[in-house]
Amino acid sequence: MGLGGTAKKLQKVTDMAEDVYARMNDLRDQVVQMRETTQETSDRVDRLERESAEMRALLEALAEEEGIDVERVTADAHITEAEREPGEETAESDEGEKADATDEGEKADATDEGEKTDASDASGAPGETS
Repeated sequence: MGLGGTAKKLQKVTDMAEDVYARMNDLRDQVVQMRETTQETSDRVDRLERESAEMRALLEALAEEEGIDVERVTADAHITEAEREPGEETAESDEGEKADATDEGEKADATDEGEKTDASDASGAPGETS
């Protein structure tokens, strides 16, 4: 084997080393980006947790003024959530929103006509009489 074969092998090894070096730089850049993204996400989560705690405190204060037992309502919500089957949540949410909109429309119609419908009676809204 002559000098030409050795030079080709050295060139091949050099090319492979350059490729590995380029890949390492790409990986280093990706790791730096991932660290930055992770830090930004952590900061965002911290901010959202603070905002959530503030909102909870406000809601609890309002509920206390209105005489609502927050712990009971929370427990009922957890029980209802635990009893739901997977996939059932979205279907009920969509139906519930449609039903709420229908109930509101029926309440407005009944108020305009001076009579109450079953939907408005069942709502139990404060200030409405049967």
